[in-house]
Amino acid sequence: MSLRHASARSDRLGAGRAQARRLAAALLTLALVRHVPVRARTGVDAAPATDAAKQAPAAWLQGIDRLVADALARQKLPGCVIAVGRRSGVVYSKAFGLRALLPDKEAMTQDTIFDVASLTKPVATAASVMVLVDQGKLDLDERAARYLPGFAARGKAGITLRQLLTHVSGLPSEIPVADCEGGRAEAWKRIVALRPKAAPGERFIYSDVGYIVLDEIVRHVAGKSSAAFADAAIYRPLGMADTGFLPAPGKRPRIAPTEQRHDEWMRGEVHDPRAFRMGGVAGHAGLFSTAADLARFARMVLGEGALEQTRVLSVRGVANMLAPHDVPGGIRALGWDIQTAYSTSRGSSLSRRAVGHGGYTGTSLWIDPERDLFVILLGNRVHPDGKGATNDLAAAIATLVGTALAAPAVAGPSPAGSGLALGIDVLAAEDFARLRGLRLALLTNDSARDRDGRRTTDVLADRRGFKLVALLSPEHGLSARRDERIDDGRDVKTRLPIHSLYGGAYGARSGRPAGPRPVTLPPGIDAVVVDLPDVGTRFFTYASSVHATMRAAARRGLRVILLDRPNPIGGIEVSGPVLETSELSPVNHHVLPVRHGMTMAELAEMMNSDEHLGLRLDIVHMASYRRSAYHDETGLPWRPPSPNLRTVSAAVLYPALGLLEATNVTVGRGTPSPFEVLGAPWIDGAALAAELASAELAGVAFETTEFIPRANPHRGIPCSGIRVRVTNRTAFEPVRTGIAIALALRKLFPAAWNTARLRGMLGDPEVATAIVAGRRLPEIEALWQSDLDKFRAKRLKYLLYPP
Repeated sequence: MSLRHASARSDRLGAGRAQARRLAAALLTLALVRHVPVRARTGVDAAPATDAAKQAPAAWLQGIDRLVADALARQKLPGCVIAVGRRSGVVYSKAFGLRALLPDKEAMTQDTIFDVASLTKPVATAASVMVLVDQGKLDLDERAARYLPGFAARGKAGITLRQLLTHVSGLPSEIPVADCEGGRAEAWKRIVALRPKAAPGERFIYSDVGYIVLDEIVRHVAGKSSAAFADAAIYRPLGMADTGFLPAPGKRPRIAPTEQRHDEWMRGEVHDPRAFRMGGVAGHAGLFSTAADLARFARMVLGEGALEQTRVLSVRGVANMLAPHDVPGGIRALGWDIQTAYSTSRGSSLSRRAVGHGGYTGTSLWIDPERDLFVILLGNRVHPDGKGATNDLAAAIATLVGTALAAPAVAGPSPAGSGLALGIDVLAAEDFARLRGLRLALLTNDSARDRDGRRTTDVLADRRGFKLVALLSPEHGLSARRDERIDDGRDVKTRLPIHSLYGGAYGARSGRPAGPRPVTLPPGIDAVVVDLPDVGTRFFTYASSVHATMRAAARRGLRVILLDRPNPIGGIEVSGPVLETSELSPVNHHVLPVRHGMTMAELAEMMNSDEHLGLRLDIVHMASYRRSAYHDETGLPWRPPSPNLRTVSAAVLYPALGLLEATNVTVGRGTPSPFEVLGAPWIDGAALAAELASAELAGVAFETTEFIPRANPHRGIPCSGIRVRVTNRTAFEPVRTGIAIALALRKLFPAAWNTARLRGMLGDPEVATAIVAGRRLPEIEALWQSDLDKFRAKRLKYLLYPP
């Protein structure tokens, strides 16, 4: 499907999609209220009901009938085949309407073969690439020019296979049809001569050209046509007898016609004009298939690469293929869509792990590993006149099915009572269904409690149906009270072993890993449960421990089940320098601004996509959470997540004063009010308070103070400095305040203040240099604004809760 096709389709379907979703929801509600008997209406070529279908609510069965009937009545398409299923088999399959209107009417049948158009990309091209990756013949992060040396010409040398698969290669959407008139060889010459429209990774450009390049790589590396390779490696092993390119003449009567070409109906002849001129086999279009065959393919994907004892992809290969990849303006997988402007057919009730694709001729396939569900719509909406639309119908059906067939762990009951329910409370309300039968490790500390005040450790240790076998502790240990090296140990109450993920000081900058420190997870576990608070600031290390755990779990193929918690300083405001990749460290573990405005689950979703870990990340969302709330507005008591964040006020100030902690000032560790004061033996507190008052910073006041810290730096030494008090939390800008304090220190105490490690928490050497140079505050803030705006736009893709 080209950008031109997609744009035209979007214009037609914008309003229709919303209408279809509303209709789907209304039909489901109406049928549930009426308690429709569990029996699918028989109709044109309906499949026999399987055991799974017999047990399913009839609402969605009749809902599909009504949605399709409405689309047929509005002449959105002449007919279609719908199939719904799980890894274990097809739950529902039915044919509707007509396969052909002209030259003669033909009834749609379930074995109708469709030109699936751009479904070729994931089902043929990307799948073939992944088979070759499994065989060690391709490397996803290798340059395409390594396999096709001539391709490097005119600025294409740096394009990787991964970038081609996710449409961020910079290649154009398509080449002129005239470039394909001479066949495949001539089209390839024109592609080699192309210059990219953008640098690799810079823009998302849905590109048929990129998939033609991938097809050429498959052909070159496999030593045979991509059609022959896919047939031998994927379709024949899976029993997909009606899937392939250039269908045999004997199958022509079962093929749904599309439009006319040269006064002849296209029937078994690819609709896409470029693929047709390239001989009918291309990386972006040309595949034909049936709903039954695509159901087998979808079941293989849900089966992590295997179907009925036949394996075509490795478990890791499927995980890599489905791994979310953050791309400009959306999220893609390898060959698949997840969340972009092209996701109009996915509906609103599939999980965030669902992958899918559409085809210009009226086809759609969505696969949801989290819900163990697939939804297929094959239609011939371009017959007979190139008009029609199916995305609204596909979206409505996906919404209906996703709601009706959601697994119990996803559609479980809400916690009793009112008010905020934390992830652990929601998990309990679901009767811990997600954990049944698993051996678990738990990453947590004692500040992570349910709304009744019980430690998550105790809640899980006391339950049957799964087994908690180990605890993982972050910085400050399981108690959340220690400020030194933490060794392994054992929990006094549960007697469970504690594996410390913070087994030593981070030490000097030299030699530290770029990102979270690698961790080793205990043997003999199936999954890791994570329940850790965060404080909304990049350099608070608990998110780094979660990040490291995610990486380790992905390497071992383990699930991570994350129980979400509020961001205690609110999830609206985003501010400060965005970490430069050169500054990655175990503390500054990911490219984030100082104040990121996200919950731990939202951060985990972003990290999983940014690093395309392929992790099976299961988020247990909070209920009744609004991201604008500070912790003291949630109704929950404050339980210090670490020994020096003793109050909500300290957490609010942490992004300001924490910025300066790596320099030779104390931020109050070893005093009654850490992260609410700042001082040093060489500071004149009155002068500093006066200088900051003149800066006219909104929502904050500064008072002179004297104190003697009982912890380094300056342990036991009298210090003068300032007490920082937030007077208006809405107006207060913590990062701006922190930078203003830094500028005042530089101005008043240039010889005494040691700025050598200032960049450590800032995460941006240019900003640190500007502070040392004494540049004006607005000029310094302007240095990070462009990167911050990009982060804000990216962040929107991962937000899970309303304002």
